[in-house]
Amino acid sequence: MVSKVTDEEFLFLAEDEAAVEPLPQVTGEWHLLIVDDDEEIHTVTRLALSDLLVLGRKLVFHHAYSGKAAIDFLKKNRHIAVILLDVVMESDDAGLIVVQQIREQLGMDEVRIVLRTGQPGYAPEESVIKEYDINDYKTKTELTRSKLVTSIISSIRSYQQIRTINQNRLGLQKIINAGSNLLEQHSLHEFSEGVVTQISSLIGLHAEGVLCAQIEDDGSASENVYVLGAAGHYAPFIKCKLERLNNPRIIQQILQCLQQKRHIFTAFDTVLYLGNADNCAAVYIESNRPIEDFDRQLIEVFLSNISVGYENVTLFQQLKHAAYIDPLTKTPNRNEFTQLLQETQRLDPTDNVAVLIDIDHFSDVNDGLGQEVGNELLISVTRRLVEAFGDVAQIGRIGADVFGLIGPEHILTPAAINCLFAQPFQASEHSLQINATMGFCRLKDSVRQGLGILKHVYIALNRAKKHVSQNFEFYSVEMEDQMAERLSMLRQLRLDFSLDKLQLWYQPQIALDTNKVIGMEALLRWPTGNGNFVSPAVFIPLAEYSGLIVEIGAWVIQQACQQIKLLQAQGFQRMRIAVNVSMPQFRNPLFVQSVIDCVDRYQIDPQMLELEITESVVMDDPKMVIASLNRLKSHGIKVAIDDFGIGFSSLSYLQQLPLDRIKVDRAFIRDFAKPNGAVIAETIINLGKRLGLATIAEGIETAEQAAAVKAMGCDEVQGFLYAKPMPTPALLEFLAQSKVDE
Repeated sequence: MVSKVTDEEFLFLAEDEAAVEPLPQVTGEWHLLIVDDDEEIHTVTRLALSDLLVLGRKLVFHHAYSGKAAIDFLKKNRHIAVILLDVVMESDDAGLIVVQQIREQLGMDEVRIVLRTGQPGYAPEESVIKEYDINDYKTKTELTRSKLVTSIISSIRSYQQIRTINQNRLGLQKIINAGSNLLEQHSLHEFSEGVVTQISSLIGLHAEGVLCAQIEDDGSASENVYVLGAAGHYAPFIKCKLERLNNPRIIQQILQCLQQKRHIFTAFDTVLYLGNADNCAAVYIESNRPIEDFDRQLIEVFLSNISVGYENVTLFQQLKHAAYIDPLTKTPNRNEFTQLLQETQRLDPTDNVAVLIDIDHFSDVNDGLGQEVGNELLISVTRRLVEAFGDVAQIGRIGADVFGLIGPEHILTPAAINCLFAQPFQASEHSLQINATMGFCRLKDSVRQGLGILKHVYIALNRAKKHVSQNFEFYSVEMEDQMAERLSMLRQLRLDFSLDKLQLWYQPQIALDTNKVIGMEALLRWPTGNGNFVSPAVFIPLAEYSGLIVEIGAWVIQQACQQIKLLQAQGFQRMRIAVNVSMPQFRNPLFVQSVIDCVDRYQIDPQMLELEITESVVMDDPKMVIASLNRLKSHGIKVAIDDFGIGFSSLSYLQQLPLDRIKVDRAFIRDFAKPNGAVIAETIINLGKRLGLATIAEGIETAEQAAAVKAMGCDEVQGFLYAKPMPTPALLEFLAQSKVDE
């Protein structure tokens, strides 16, 4: 009886010899899943195998008490090496059903399965064992500790061999795929991952490691070393800087390998040098044991064969690097940033936001301090962005002075970005205080591809540039709808202008001392075809923004000169016409000469043409505007300033402007009814007189307003009290019935 227990009762019999032998080095783990509905079987199996080491690794036990629990566990844990599986559990064939699900549904072909049963009559058929790749089948009564250990060791060796074969196949496939698709953006990363996987499989290890290389050689050994390929739990770090691994030992080992250009073998890890002096990389393998001499020879042969392929892939990647990386800031350019937008939108759009940062008045830095200082400023801005957001966001330069960010919305906030611009930036020997305008787009608010998302952020950025109270804007669908409407209106405006559908109407201007008509203001009208008109407040800014106002403005001046000629032919010799001129017209280098040529072509008195400019036009580029006006003035053309006082800024330039007339804006006329409402209008009129300029008040709608401005000393008026804007036929009829200045 005693001998029988010694033979079969594996549950409690430990071998004394094992206790006195020195324990082998523990360098890893094998994961074992016990599936049985008997709690005692779990306990005794764990006790029997607790001290077992297989190929230098200990066993880690996991437990499931039903077939369903086993499948649920395996769905989440696919790293199991061996499963000890009871055949009879919740049903007579529960274990066989689990085997079928493991192989067919879960597709786990590497894990080894040992079937156990306490009821020999329920043994699986031979065909089942073959079809579902079952390693062993034993009854619990015959499975002594020694036989159990033998079965486990055999199963683990089989598991390791299958994994090695699969890793070999996977690694070779990645290398082959990368070699045949060199022009694809991911080729270098796939090639590098294949190298890590293949080296691991050569020496019988799980694929755990990274391949790193220095992308930009700036003379610093630790800067710009990136993870090009990774396998196992290092996979999330592909494309990241080496520092993101957050493992000082790995970082130090890789840098040492790159600096010394040699392999490094230790008892814990292996770092292999790959490439030549121009294109080199370090392959870090998490070995957890020393690499044998025979394995080192295998690695040497593999590296010598793979080095040419690595150099070829690297060469193509360098070409692509030039196409996707901004050479000044070494960050992604517009092309790469667009791809990053697309990837982030596909993988994790929920809480991420895309941002564009436009440096305000950057051209002033280039023009005033030189392009080298401008470049230094851009590099300084890049550094500050990377310091603040480099760990959590993608950063790129997508325009001359426009930066892009992709990252969590709760971090990339307007306040956080504005804080970066609170302190001056160092550019060469200059300390420059700059501001920025920002556009934001929540990725969850955009269903577009990369370029579509970028378009949405630009829409928000352009809207932000028009803000007075804040320097940022978030994209909304309504913005795009409004943009589409504006573009549609612009297309229609271009079409109608080309078809000569625009009209000039005229509003008479009256001399207060004689009540005679002394001139008129030309006002642009855009009929819609149904008897209505598009408001000038809507389409004039649109024409200015698009540049169409240059062509329209030239047409208006031509029409005004023709009208002066027509009025002279009708006997109205001293009837001037005032025409509004915008900033885009002044910026056109041909503008001044075109006005002079138009006056000469129609042979009219140049004093009968008056150009009205707004205060904002003067302040946009005072020197250029003053020079242009002086040239026009020297030719006899009159100049008036419109909307004076609205911007509170042109007073210092007023004496320099070659003006003939100041217009009191209708906004100040409407304020007459308010307490002290007439003070500003009276101040402007008095100022005009002190400067020797005529004054004209617009927007006069009541006799009381007319009397008030006359009492202030105003010279001329226009408004609905006297006449509304009218087309040429109505104007001629109006003049025929009115007193006019001869």
